[in-house]
Amino acid sequence: MMTTTSAAISFWSVLSLVGSMAVMGPAGVFVGAWLALGKHTRLAMNWVLLFGAGMVVVVLTKLAFMGWGVGIASISFAGFSGHAMRASAVLPVLFYLLFKHLRPSNVGVGVALGALLAVLITVSRLELGAHPISEAMGGSLLGFGIAWLFIRQAHKLQEFRIHPVLAGLGLCGLLMAPHVEPVPTEELIERAALILSGHDHTFSRYDFMTTEQRILPQ
Repeated sequence: MMTTTSAAISFWSVLSLVGSMAVMGPAGVFVGAWLALGKHTRLAMNWVLLFGAGMVVVVLTKLAFMGWGVGIASISFAGFSGHAMRASAVLPVLFYLLFKHLRPSNVGVGVALGALLAVLITVSRLELGAHPISEAMGGSLLGFGIAWLFIRQAHKLQEFRIHPVLAGLGLCGLLMAPHVEPVPTEELIERAALILSGHDHTFSRYDFMTTEQRILPQ
């Protein structure tokens, strides 16, 4: 019989999986395709650029720490949380588009639901010990900033065409999240850090806290 502790871990693990690259990566691509097929080509390109920029920032901060030990020791920051960034960028936008198409008067409710789910995914990274609060909060703020910039642009559209079949497929994809195999993004970044830095090892949190000369000042 599952104990309360194991049930809580399972709950946070499922939420964390929803924010993984295996789920939020395709979801981000889906948003772009959804817009493009609805003939909102310029908006689709803006989304791809914004989401892509967020992904690049996450990878660069992780590379900087793993390869060269660059971070902020005082707040234990070694790179933005990718889970938090992806969830906070994609989910408010995904729910915004869905509600704007189906219930324009309640679009704010859609954004709030997406943001709430993103916050829970961010909390899951803390509960599972995957990130300190600085990295989880930083990733979340970065993602919400991307979502806000996109929604601000999309809100100017008076006519909005989204195929309902695509909307249904997107939601079904999210429901399949617990069965998705995680993508080994951390391992891939670690390998890239080794190649780019030329070092024979990547920096760990132990190195992060004990080699202050490699830490950027706040």
